[in-house]
Amino acid sequence: MSGDEGVDTEKRATLRRFAALGAASPFVGLASGDSDSETPDAIAGYVSARPGTHFSKLRDDLKLGTGEAQHHLHRLEQEGAVDSRKDGDYRRYFPAGQFSEFEQVTLGYLRRSTPRGMLVALLRDPSVTASGLATTLSVSRPTISKHAKDLEAAGLLSRDEGYAVAEPETVLTLLIRYADSFGDGAAQLAADADSLLRYDPD
Repeated sequence: MSGDEGVDTEKRATLRRFAALGAASPFVGLASGDSDSETPDAIAGYVSARPGTHFSKLRDDLKLGTGEAQHHLHRLEQEGAVDSRKDGDYRRYFPAGQFSEFEQVTLGYLRRSTPRGMLVALLRDPSVTASGLATTLSVSRPTISKHAKDLEAAGLLSRDEGYAVAEPETVLTLLIRYADSFGDGAAQLAADADSLLRYDPD
């Protein structure tokens, strides 16, 4: 088998896996009559399973070309199946109509390693300090301060008296619901679900 054939086989398997999710979502039927209907269904499934994903991540994980991904995402947005929002240098995608603006912003930050780590650490221990966060996440204090400022501006964090997660129940629900889509920390997040559910800021 040539290298190109191996890549194509892997791409088809990946598309089929996510297309099965897309076929069960509200996206189904949008690609009818399309010569490559598996691709939009796969994008639908991917976005449903990983809401808040950004364009490059989706394109690379589904092994699509840039133009191919742009074409199908644009069509899905035109059809009202996908929502997107600009997030700094990224454009993030969500199943249409499923998330509030706050939830979309939250999911965007949860897809960033350091902000996600900060929010998880604060849900586990609301009294943790900036120094404690820096130690836990193996980053510098200035890095924590920068991300804390961004999280505060986004409405996800209060810095009035130490750090406190805004709308912790919403953040926690999204963390647990999509734990398996957050990369290397997914297994630990799932394992900690019971203790996180017992979070009580009072």
